[in-house]
Amino acid sequence: MDQKTFPFDPRVKRNSRLRRGIYLLPSVFTVANLLCGYYAVLATQLGNATDTLPFDHAAKAIGFAFLFDSLDGRVARLTGTNTEFGKQFDSIADVLSFGIAPAVLAYAWGVRYISGQGTPLYQQVSQLGWVCCLFFLICCAWRLARFNVHGMAPGGSRYFVGMPAPAAAVVIAAIVHAFHRTTIQEVGWSVAWLLLAAALGALMTSAVRFYSFKDVAWTRRQPSIAIVLLALLGAAVWMYSEIVLLLLACSYAAANVALQFVRSLRHRFVSRTRTA
Repeated sequence: MDQKTFPFDPRVKRNSRLRRGIYLLPSVFTVANLLCGYYAVLATQLGNATDTLPFDHAAKAIGFAFLFDSLDGRVARLTGTNTEFGKQFDSIADVLSFGIAPAVLAYAWGVRYISGQGTPLYQQVSQLGWVCCLFFLICCAWRLARFNVHGMAPGGSRYFVGMPAPAAAVVIAAIVHAFHRTTIQEVGWSVAWLLLAAALGALMTSAVRFYSFKDVAWTRRQPSIAIVLLALLGAAVWMYSEIVLLLLACSYAAANVALQFVRSLRHRFVSRTRTA
Protein backbone atom coordinates (compact mmCIF):
# COMPACT_ATOMS: atom_id res chain seq x y z
CA MET A 1 0.00 0.00 0.00
CA ASP A 2 1.20 3.48 -0.80
CA GLN A 3 2.64 5.09 2.34
CA LYS A 4 0.89 8.38 1.59
CA THR A 5 -2.53 6.76 1.90
CA PHE A 6 -1.79 4.30 4.71
CA PRO A 7 -4.60 4.88 7.25
CA PHE A 8 -2.41 4.37 10.29
CA ASP A 9 0.40 6.61 9.18
CA PRO A 10 1.32 8.77 12.25
CA ARG A 11 2.02 11.70 9.95
CA VAL A 12 -1.61 11.74 8.83
CA LYS A 13 -2.77 11.85 12.44
CA ARG A 14 -0.27 14.61 13.25
CA ASN A 15 -1.36 16.69 10.24
CA SER A 16 -5.00 16.24 11.22
CA ARG A 17 -4.29 17.56 14.68
CA LEU A 18 -2.39 20.49 13.18
CA ARG A 19 -5.33 21.38 10.98
CA ARG A 20 -7.68 21.34 13.96
CA GLY A 21 -5.23 23.49 15.89
CA ILE A 22 -4.92 26.02 13.08
CA TYR A 23 -8.68 26.56 13.12
CA LEU A 24 -8.36 27.51 16.77
CA LEU A 25 -5.79 30.23 16.13
CA PRO A 26 -8.22 32.92 14.91
CA SER A 27 -10.59 32.08 17.76
CA VAL A 28 -7.78 32.59 20.28
CA PHE A 29 -7.36 36.18 19.07
CA THR A 30 -11.14 36.65 19.11
CA VAL A 31 -11.27 35.46 22.73
CA ALA A 32 -8.47 37.92 23.55
CA ASN A 33 -10.55 40.64 21.90
CA LEU A 34 -13.54 39.59 23.99
CA LEU A 35 -11.45 39.58 27.17
CA CYS A 36 -10.23 43.12 26.50
CA GLY A 37 -13.79 44.36 26.03
CA TYR A 38 -14.90 42.68 29.23
CA TYR A 39 -11.98 44.17 31.14
CA ALA A 40 -12.72 47.62 29.71
CA VAL A 41 -16.27 47.50 31.07
CA LEU A 42 -15.09 46.38 34.51
CA ALA A 43 -12.31 48.98 34.66
CA THR A 44 -14.75 51.74 33.72
CA GLN A 45 -16.87 50.90 36.75
CA LEU A 46 -13.85 51.38 39.03
CA GLY A 47 -13.02 54.89 37.82
CA ASN A 48 -14.18 58.07 39.52
CA ALA A 49 -13.42 61.79 39.58
CA THR A 50 -10.47 61.36 41.99
CA ASP A 51 -9.07 58.11 40.58
CA THR A 52 -9.17 58.36 36.79
CA LEU A 53 -6.52 55.71 36.10
CA PRO A 54 -9.14 52.94 35.55
CA PHE A 55 -10.58 55.01 32.71
CA ASP A 56 -7.16 54.99 31.08
CA HIS A 57 -6.91 51.23 31.59
CA ALA A 58 -10.30 50.81 29.92
CA ALA A 59 -9.20 52.94 26.97
CA LYS A 60 -6.01 50.90 26.58
CA ALA A 61 -8.01 47.67 26.73
CA ILE A 62 -10.15 48.88 23.82
CA GLY A 63 -6.94 49.65 21.93
CA PHE A 64 -5.63 46.12 22.53
CA ALA A 65 -9.01 44.74 21.46
CA PHE A 66 -8.54 46.62 18.19
CA LEU A 67 -5.15 44.95 17.76
CA PHE A 68 -6.48 41.46 18.45
CA ASP A 69 -9.46 42.05 16.16
CA SER A 70 -7.07 42.96 13.34
CA LEU A 71 -4.98 39.85 13.94
CA ASP A 72 -7.76 37.26 14.01
CA GLY A 73 -8.95 38.11 10.51
CA ARG A 74 -5.45 38.20 9.07
CA VAL A 75 -4.50 34.92 10.71
CA ALA A 76 -7.67 33.30 9.36
CA ARG A 77 -6.93 34.51 5.83
CA LEU A 78 -3.26 33.56 5.92
CA THR A 79 -4.01 30.05 7.20
CA GLY A 80 -7.11 29.53 5.08
CA THR A 81 -9.28 28.95 8.14
CA ASN A 82 -12.16 31.34 7.44
CA THR A 83 -15.38 29.83 8.75
CA GLU A 84 -18.91 31.09 9.22
CA PHE A 85 -18.65 30.28 12.92
CA GLY A 86 -15.52 32.41 13.26
CA LYS A 87 -17.20 35.26 11.42
CA GLN A 88 -20.19 35.28 13.77
CA PHE A 89 -18.03 34.78 16.86
CA ASP A 90 -15.89 37.75 15.86
CA SER A 91 -18.97 39.95 15.39
CA ILE A 92 -20.32 39.06 18.84
CA ALA A 93 -16.95 39.90 20.40
CA ASP A 94 -16.86 43.18 18.48
CA VAL A 95 -20.26 44.23 19.87
CA LEU A 96 -18.81 44.01 23.37
CA SER A 97 -15.36 45.48 22.70
CA PHE A 98 -16.35 48.21 20.21
CA GLY A 99 -19.98 48.80 21.15
CA ILE A 100 -20.74 48.22 24.82
CA ALA A 101 -17.27 49.02 26.22
CA PRO A 102 -16.79 52.42 24.50
CA ALA A 103 -20.43 53.38 25.14
CA VAL A 104 -20.08 52.68 28.86
CA LEU A 105 -16.70 54.44 28.94
CA ALA A 106 -18.06 57.48 27.10
CA TYR A 107 -20.93 57.85 29.56
CA ALA A 108 -18.91 57.26 32.72
CA TRP A 109 -16.04 59.56 31.75
CA GLY A 110 -18.08 62.27 30.10
CA VAL A 111 -21.32 62.50 32.08
CA ARG A 112 -21.13 60.90 35.48
CA TYR A 113 -19.00 63.56 37.18
CA ILE A 114 -20.15 66.83 35.66
CA SER A 115 -20.94 69.66 38.07
CA GLY A 116 -24.42 70.37 39.33
CA GLN A 117 -25.43 66.83 40.17
CA GLY A 118 -29.04 66.60 41.26
CA THR A 119 -30.12 69.69 39.34
CA PRO A 120 -32.61 69.54 36.42
CA LEU A 121 -29.81 70.43 33.99
CA TYR A 122 -27.75 67.48 35.18
CA GLN A 123 -30.72 65.18 34.75
CA GLN A 124 -31.22 66.38 31.20
CA VAL A 125 -27.56 65.89 30.31
CA SER A 126 -27.61 62.46 31.94
CA GLN A 127 -30.63 61.47 29.84
CA LEU A 128 -28.89 62.81 26.74
CA GLY A 129 -25.90 60.66 27.66
CA TRP A 130 -28.07 57.55 27.86
CA VAL A 131 -29.57 58.31 24.45
CA CYS A 132 -26.30 59.14 22.68
CA CYS A 133 -24.36 56.21 24.11
CA LEU A 134 -27.21 53.82 23.36
CA PHE A 135 -27.32 55.23 19.84
CA PHE A 136 -23.59 54.52 19.48
CA LEU A 137 -24.13 50.93 20.63
CA ILE A 138 -27.08 50.33 18.30
CA CYS A 139 -25.16 51.77 15.35
CA CYS A 140 -22.20 49.52 16.17
CA ALA A 141 -24.40 46.40 16.13
CA TRP A 142 -26.10 47.65 12.95
CA ARG A 143 -22.74 48.25 11.29
CA LEU A 144 -21.46 44.77 12.13
CA ALA A 145 -24.66 43.08 10.94
CA ARG A 146 -24.57 45.04 7.68
CA PHE A 147 -20.94 44.08 7.11
CA ASN A 148 -21.73 40.39 7.67
CA VAL A 149 -24.48 40.57 5.04
CA HIS A 150 -23.07 42.96 2.43
CA GLY A 151 -19.32 42.89 3.07
CA MET A 152 -16.99 45.55 1.68
CA ALA A 153 -17.78 48.43 -0.66
CA PRO A 154 -18.68 47.43 -4.26
CA GLY A 155 -15.70 47.03 -6.54
CA GLY A 156 -13.17 45.45 -4.20
CA SER A 157 -11.89 45.27 -0.66
CA ARG A 158 -10.14 48.64 -0.46
CA TYR A 159 -13.00 50.41 1.31
CA PHE A 160 -15.52 49.77 4.06
CA VAL A 161 -19.07 51.08 3.74
CA GLY A 162 -19.40 53.23 6.83
CA MET A 163 -16.85 53.77 9.54
CA PRO A 164 -15.54 50.47 10.94
CA ALA A 165 -16.78 49.81 14.46
CA PRO A 166 -13.23 49.29 15.82
CA ALA A 167 -12.14 52.66 14.39
CA ALA A 168 -15.08 54.47 15.98
CA ALA A 169 -14.38 52.84 19.33
CA VAL A 170 -10.69 53.73 19.09
CA VAL A 171 -11.56 57.41 18.60
CA ILE A 172 -13.39 57.40 21.94
CA ALA A 173 -10.62 55.39 23.60
CA ALA A 174 -7.88 57.66 22.20
CA ILE A 175 -9.58 60.80 23.52
CA VAL A 176 -10.07 59.29 26.96
CA HIS A 177 -6.46 58.07 26.97
CA ALA A 178 -5.20 61.53 25.99
CA PHE A 179 -7.20 63.35 28.70
CA HIS A 180 -7.58 60.59 31.29
CA ARG A 181 -6.01 62.63 34.11
CA THR A 182 -9.36 64.27 34.64
CA THR A 183 -13.00 63.68 33.79
CA ILE A 184 -15.37 66.01 31.98
CA GLN A 185 -16.93 68.23 34.63
CA GLU A 186 -18.53 71.02 32.58
CA VAL A 187 -21.94 70.68 30.99
CA GLY A 188 -20.87 72.24 27.70
CA TRP A 189 -17.98 69.86 27.19
CA SER A 190 -20.18 66.94 28.22
CA VAL A 191 -22.78 67.78 25.59
CA ALA A 192 -20.06 68.17 22.94
CA TRP A 193 -18.61 64.80 23.94
CA LEU A 194 -21.99 63.09 23.67
CA LEU A 195 -22.65 64.64 20.28
CA LEU A 196 -19.27 63.33 19.13
CA ALA A 197 -20.25 59.81 20.24
CA ALA A 198 -23.54 60.16 18.34
CA ALA A 199 -21.68 61.44 15.26
CA LEU A 200 -19.38 58.42 15.35
CA GLY A 201 -22.45 56.20 15.52
CA ALA A 202 -23.94 57.97 12.52
CA LEU A 203 -20.69 57.49 10.58
CA MET A 204 -20.81 53.75 11.27
CA THR A 205 -24.23 53.46 9.63
CA SER A 206 -23.50 55.95 6.85
CA ALA A 207 -22.49 55.27 3.25
CA VAL A 208 -19.15 57.06 3.68
CA ARG A 209 -16.29 54.93 2.37
CA PHE A 210 -13.38 54.32 4.74
CA TYR A 211 -10.06 52.96 3.56
CA SER A 212 -9.49 49.40 4.80
CA PHE A 213 -5.71 48.97 4.25
CA LYS A 214 -6.51 45.45 3.01
CA ASP A 215 -4.83 46.07 -0.33
CA VAL A 216 -1.48 46.69 1.39
CA ALA A 217 0.79 43.72 0.65
CA TRP A 218 2.01 43.13 4.19
CA THR A 219 3.48 39.71 3.34
CA ARG A 220 5.47 40.91 0.33
CA ARG A 221 8.91 42.46 0.23
CA GLN A 222 8.77 46.15 1.12
CA PRO A 223 11.31 48.98 0.76
CA SER A 224 13.69 49.42 3.64
CA ILE A 225 12.29 52.87 4.33
CA ALA A 226 8.94 51.27 5.18
CA ILE A 227 10.54 49.30 8.01
CA VAL A 228 12.23 52.44 9.29
CA LEU A 229 8.96 54.38 9.24
CA LEU A 230 7.12 51.60 11.06
CA ALA A 231 9.86 51.48 13.67
CA LEU A 232 9.65 55.25 14.15
CA LEU A 233 5.86 55.06 14.44
CA GLY A 234 6.13 52.29 17.02
CA ALA A 235 8.65 54.32 19.02
CA ALA A 236 6.43 57.40 18.85
CA VAL A 237 3.41 55.42 20.08
CA TRP A 238 5.47 53.95 22.90
CA MET A 239 6.89 57.27 24.08
CA TYR A 240 4.04 59.67 23.26
CA SER A 241 1.05 57.38 23.09
CA GLU A 242 -1.46 59.97 24.26
CA ILE A 243 -0.91 62.50 21.49
CA VAL A 244 0.14 60.07 18.73
CA LEU A 245 -2.82 57.71 19.12
CA LEU A 246 -5.19 60.67 19.34
CA LEU A 247 -3.80 62.10 16.09
CA LEU A 248 -3.91 58.75 14.31
CA ALA A 249 -7.49 57.95 15.33
CA CYS A 250 -8.91 61.39 14.63
CA SER A 251 -6.94 61.80 11.39
CA TYR A 252 -8.29 58.52 10.03
CA ALA A 253 -11.88 59.59 10.72
CA ALA A 254 -11.47 63.16 9.47
CA ALA A 255 -9.47 62.24 6.36
CA ASN A 256 -12.00 59.69 5.12
CA VAL A 257 -14.92 62.05 5.72
CA ALA A 258 -13.07 64.81 3.84
CA LEU A 259 -12.28 62.46 0.95
CA GLN A 260 -15.92 61.42 0.75
CA PHE A 261 -16.90 65.09 0.59
CA VAL A 262 -14.40 65.68 -2.22
CA ARG A 263 -15.66 62.64 -4.13
CA SER A 264 -19.23 63.89 -3.76
CA LEU A 265 -18.32 67.34 -5.11
CA ARG A 266 -16.40 65.78 -8.00
CA HIS A 267 -19.34 63.53 -8.86
CA ARG A 268 -21.72 66.50 -8.89
CA PHE A 269 -19.34 68.51 -11.05
CA VAL A 270 -19.01 65.68 -13.58
CA SER A 271 -22.79 65.18 -13.65
CA ARG A 272 -23.36 68.87 -14.33
CA THR A 273 -20.78 69.01 -17.12
CA ARG A 274 -22.34 65.99 -18.82
CA THR A 275 -25.83 67.46 -18.69
CA ALA A 276 -24.67 70.93 -19.78
